[in-house]
Amino acid sequence: MPKMKTHRGAHKRVKVTGKGELRRRHAYRSHLLTKKRNSRKRNYTKEFPFHSSDAKNVRRGLRR
Repeated sequence: MPKMKTHRGAHKRVKVTGKGELRRRHAYRSHLLTKKRNSRKRNYTKEFPFHSSDAKNVRRGLRR
């Protein structure tokens, strides 16, 4: 059986921290920004951890 390939989309979007946590970017930061408050837009720039139930599936896609 061949090796599992890394899911390239997940690889580009997810960062693994030193502790092994998975971090991602917020949604809603790409367009329609004029009607959003500055504080809200600023919060979108921070990296955000995955929920534990989603992290298992994402980690499976990151395996090499």
